[in-house]
Amino acid sequence: MAKISVIGAGVGGMSAAARLAKNGHEVTIFENSERSGGKCRTEWFGDFAFDTGPSLLTLPAVYRDLFLKTGKRIEHILELVPVDPAFKYNFSDGKSITFPNLSNPKTYQEISRVLGDKSGQDWKIVIDRAERMWELSREQFVESELDSIWPLLKNKNLFRQIKEIAPFSSLRKLSNKMDLDPHLKMIIDRYATYTGSDPRRAPAVLLTIAFVESAFGAWHIRGGIGQLSNALQTRCQDLGVKFEFNSRVTEITVDHDRTKGIVIEDKAFIASDLVVANADAEHVFNNLISKKVKSARFERKKLKRSTKSLSGFSLLLGLDNSRGKNVELAHHNVFFPQNYDNEFEDVFNRKVPVDDPTIYICAPKDDSMVKSANKESWFVLVNAPRHEPDSGWDWQQNSDIYAKKIVKKLDGLGMNVSSRLEFFKYRTPADLENYTMAPGGSIYGTSSNSAASAFLRARNRSKTKGLFCVGGSAHPGGGLPLVGISAEIVANCIGKA
Repeated sequence: MAKISVIGAGVGGMSAAARLAKNGHEVTIFENSERSGGKCRTEWFGDFAFDTGPSLLTLPAVYRDLFLKTGKRIEHILELVPVDPAFKYNFSDGKSITFPNLSNPKTYQEISRVLGDKSGQDWKIVIDRAERMWELSREQFVESELDSIWPLLKNKNLFRQIKEIAPFSSLRKLSNKMDLDPHLKMIIDRYATYTGSDPRRAPAVLLTIAFVESAFGAWHIRGGIGQLSNALQTRCQDLGVKFEFNSRVTEITVDHDRTKGIVIEDKAFIASDLVVANADAEHVFNNLISKKVKSARFERKKLKRSTKSLSGFSLLLGLDNSRGKNVELAHHNVFFPQNYDNEFEDVFNRKVPVDDPTIYICAPKDDSMVKSANKESWFVLVNAPRHEPDSGWDWQQNSDIYAKKIVKKLDGLGMNVSSRLEFFKYRTPADLENYTMAPGGSIYGTSSNSAASAFLRARNRSKTKGLFCVGGSAHPGGGLPLVGISAEIVANCIGKA
């Protein structure tokens, strides 16, 4: 039995802790804040509840497997609800395309209705290609520990895989090559932002998201996606995992390239056989581990070469429909601007708030997330540059003006927000940095802005012996499904007591 300290009570940390405790280890989670969940939270403000992090669950099988292998099945604890329609995409020319949940044929029909038969047929080609990409990348890249590129190069099917996955082509180049309607190209571009990346640079393999969403569906958890975090905390506690809240880890102690434990903010040393870091890799290797530790230099060099992911600016809007005309939205809504490329220029190159951003609105059809029937909770998110006061944008300045600008844009889109607004709060990349310890407020750690990006993420098994990395900034990447998979990889690396 190993004594294991987990840094961070996010979904990745708790998922790993539950599996490790089930395997017989003594596990304690040290969390900087007063609660679990990390970015995955459902927060109440007055009469309104908001998913202030992930607002969508895909690949629920990842968490079905976790709960099944550590105790009661997830269906006995959480109510998973399919979201239909899955998404509604709205464009500046007035066109809109609604993607039904778990039905490719209906999606093809909808695209054909809006954009013509060729576009409907083209989307089938997209999904078929995405499925082949997924099947080739799933086992080797996503579900396995990624130590180096050499095992992949020895694969006898290497040339067929390269042809399908197109590792040296960007997502944008692939959609151009497929000669898709501009509206469909914008939908595909958005898949890059799921990983905090620029579609003009992100690898074509991100097209797999199209298949994953269509094949495994879009899901909501009654009460909010943050209920997953609550359920994970309960499962961990049932398995004997200890939680230490308001316990900021200031150091991972290493001696002769082996982890010895952690230091808490009050200078208390916690001896540990193993340490699992569910914190942003940049914070772990640049702030928590001494620069003198030779084994950590490998990860620092990778982080220096990588591009940091974008951040997000969010609005929490509590609406009272008795004050004005109600607007019917789907659960997940995307409003594209006229010039999508300008958004990526602003975020990644100019490093300024987007003047005319893509707006995502999560408007849950969940009566348990409001306290009266005539009210709605909207979570609004726009892509944003990182908080970098010295070299980029300082989000501690004039953010209130930007928030009002987004509300004005929503009103201009016919959302009738201002007349119905009862509760209003905004959160900036600086806020995200403060409460999640993610440098710059990067949502996903490093971006996928290169062919080598998968190898620039933190390894699950560090070169520093006894140190393991889990979560969105580690392999295989960000988003609830991949974070859950990273936890399984780490648990498998450590093994049973």
